[in-house]
Amino acid sequence: MPGSLRLIGGRWRGRRLAIPVLPGLRPTPDRVRETLFNWLGPRVEGARCLDLFAGTGALGFEAASRGAAQVVMVEQTSRAVAHLRSHASALLADAVEVVNGEALSWLGGRLRPFDIVFLDPPFERGLVGEACRLLSARAWLAPGARIYVETELDTGDMWLPQAWSVLRRRRAGQVRYYLASSDD
Repeated sequence: MPGSLRLIGGRWRGRRLAIPVLPGLRPTPDRVRETLFNWLGPRVEGARCLDLFAGTGALGFEAASRGAAQVVMVEQTSRAVAHLRSHASALLADAVEVVNGEALSWLGGRLRPFDIVFLDPPFERGLVGEACRLLSARAWLAPGARIYVETELDTGDMWLPQAWSVLRRRRAGQVRYYLASSDD
């Protein structure tokens, strides 16, 4: 089905979700999501997850499908938000909360520590470093939190806060993706 993504694990495994055609919207590919959720393993079950630049919702819905207790998806594009809310409703995804807002501004709000954070912002805007800084400085991360970060290939590790460590890293095409820990 063109214009859709497939959930690859959990209770909604195999379900396809339509994705809007919007500039810069790039769903995390199946293979990358499979690798990420293998890395996370049993940490997802019962976790509080933040999908900070939700876009298609691929990462957040995958976490909810695999038993996350709560998934907060933050997205600023109204059309994408409408799709996310429609999918959450169709899936009866009570654990999913969709927030229409700008991600970095949202991090200035009420703190709610998360166990897992997904960061896959639009590449051309250079948002990864500031998002990581705010997550770390404002105590958005629960002890032992895991942070997934997707960047352009040439970005390097300059986004990495000093207190974090990279646990895993891989490359897929022109994208580099990481799993980091806020502490261990």
